Amino acid sequence: MNNTPDLDVWLPLPDVAERLGVRLSDVRRMLDERQLLASRRGERNTLCVPAAFLGEDGPLPELAGTFTVLGDAAFSDEEIIEWMFARDETWPGGSSAIEAVLAGFKTEVRRRAMEEA
Repeated sequence: MNNTPDLDVWLPLPDVAERLGVRLSDVRRMLDERQLLASRRGERNTLCVPAAFLGEDGPLPELAGTFTVLGDAAFSDEEIIEWMFARDETWPGGSSAIEAVLAGFKTEVRRRAMEEA
């Protein structure tokens, strides 16, 4: 699997289930437990997950804590997704929080999330 996923790819929930080899109800549970976040996309307003939030076996475990910190600060799921992908050249390992996480800078991402909170 490519270690640098296309940051513009969004997967409808059935595609997430297929990619992870789980049932759709398992994906919905991941959303309920905030292991994953989703947003409505496209003409049909389909609930989709950013592909960058997925590892080979499931949701990237590094993300759940950041989602919790920002959610506890009253960020909506949509705002958290926006924050994760917002361009900022000061991130180590990339130019967005998600790129920093993928490059191994989870602690820095979490620190900045706490500052936002």
